[in-house]
Amino acid sequence: MTADTNVTTSDALLASILSQLDDDKAEDIVQIDLRGKTAIGDYMVVCSGRSSRQVSSIAEKLAQMVKDEYKRTPRVEGKDTGDWVLIDTGDVIVHVFRPEVREFYQLEKMWMPTDTPEPPAVMPH
Repeated sequence: MTADTNVTTSDALLASILSQLDDDKAEDIVQIDLRGKTAIGDYMVVCSGRSSRQVSSIAEKLAQMVKDEYKRTPRVEGKDTGDWVLIDTGDVIVHVFRPEVREFYQLEKMWMPTDTPEPPAVMPH
């Protein structure tokens, strides 16, 4: 697979992930381009669910979509607790948080470019 093919695949995967998160009513979705910054993946997506149950459900549905559509088995960590679930698809790393946990860790601040305005504060609903 060439580098161009890999970028196309990761872009398609990112688009599918963002669509799935939107369908599952994830909130405050932030996408971060990691290309050229780290080898852990091409993109990171951070989003919130309103409750532990929704966080776990979002993660479960997302992992299943990646399996079904991309024939990849993503690594999923934290689904049992539902405070913070990590879904590692290889090219795209997705973090699904409960709002309070997301506010505490402020993961986006570590990865957002310094010349980019900060994403809006996550407000509990």
